[in-house]
Amino acid sequence: MDDLHRKLTELENYLKDLGSVAVAFSSGVDSTFLAEACGLIAGTVDGNGDKTVEKVYLLTNVDNSNEHFSMDPKEQLSSVKDMRANGIVPLGNWHSHPETPSRPSEEDKRLAYDSTASYLILSLMDAENPVINSFHVENAEASKEELFITNN
Repeated sequence: MDDLHRKLTELENYLKDLGSVAVAFSSGVDSTFLAEACGLIAGTVDGNGDKTVEKVYLLTNVDNSNEHFSMDPKEQLSSVKDMRANGIVPLGNWHSHPETPSRPSEEDKRLAYDSTASYLILSLMDAENPVINSFHVENAEASKEELFITNN
């Protein structure tokens, strides 16, 4: 159990260290490293279509699975309300891969319905060296997006 708490703390710290990203942790989140963690990303889009993530929402994976995730619908709605209240827009979602690389699985690609969304995947297969990548997914085809992490 101590190992799970250590890994959760590492995930929280990693997300907090993503520069200007403010992490909003909801209460009651069931995200141990045995299950995929998941959430939403929000921010702004400039005239060139470049996205700036300003807030990361950590939501409950109601599937409690290490192979797939489903976000809690009430938490999703609450997150969208918070985005509206703060003048930011949904940019996409993120989830972790506890045991696999930072790339979309076949299921990830199949379930990626919004071609305007960014899909961030955080690989925790090496918890001491997490890897995060962003992807554009359209028609079940994934392409890597440029991801710049800055400290503002």
